[in-house]
Order: sequence, then C-alpha cells, then structure tokens
Amino acid sequence: MHQYADLLGKQEVVTKLQAKGITPTTQRLVIGQVLFARPQHLSAEQVLELVNTEDTHVSKATVYNTLNLFARSGLIREVIVDPTKIFYDSNTTPHYHMFAIDTGILSDLPSDVEVKGVPELPSDITVVGLDVVLRVRSSD
Repeated sequence: MHQYADLLGKQEVVTKLQAKGITPTTQRLVIGQVLFARPQHLSAEQVLELVNTEDTHVSKATVYNTLNLFARSGLIREVIVDPTKIFYDSNTTPHYHMFAIDTGILSDLPSDVEVKGVPELPSDITVVGLDVVLRVRSSD
C-alpha cells in the first residue's frame, strides 16, 4: 500500500503518458501515480522511497531513467538547487522557487515575483525557460 492516500488513478497516468508518446509500463505508472498526485517537489531519493512499498519494487536506475524521461517530455520540471541536489516538480507552469538550505525543503515562491527582461541574445538562440531559485537560511 502506498503512503499517499490521493494517488492519481492508473488510467489518468496512462492518458498523461500516452499523450506524450510514452509507453505506460508498470514502473512508469507507479512513479507517475506518486509524482502527479498533487503539486510537489520531490528528489529522486524521495520518489524511490515512495514507490517502493510492500506491494511494489522499482529499481533506483528505473526511477532515475523515468524521471529523466518525464522531464524531457515536459511532464515534470527539473529544479536544480545546487550541483548535487535536483528536485522534480509536478507543476510545470512557469513559477519560481525558494530553497531552504537548513531544511532541504523546496517550495514555490508567491506568484507576484517578477523578472523583467532577459539580456540581449544572439539571433540564433531562443529562450525556452527561466529558472529562479531563491536560496535562504534561517537567521538564527
């Protein structure tokens, strides 16, 4: 039994995967059910822990490969908070993040954060996204 009571239904995950041309294997379905349960930020290690229960076992390599596949297809968003820490965000709409260094928690910043303009780029380069991660530490 999974730790999440509100897992997304298998058919909903099948539909999401097929819409992106991804074959819905058993492991991908389990990972998708956890990832798409609600807007959240999970590390690969957290996903691995959540998908491996008494009823299912998914290898570490499969979790990493699936997260990379989902990110490449646009189903989830990679948020790199430092060179050793990547979170996978199930909310793919444009938004920014705050990373609490002391706790390791990544959260969404309020939607009123504004980034004005980007530097002038060569004509053969197109902006495909803009990531903002505000890193914070407790003042104590």
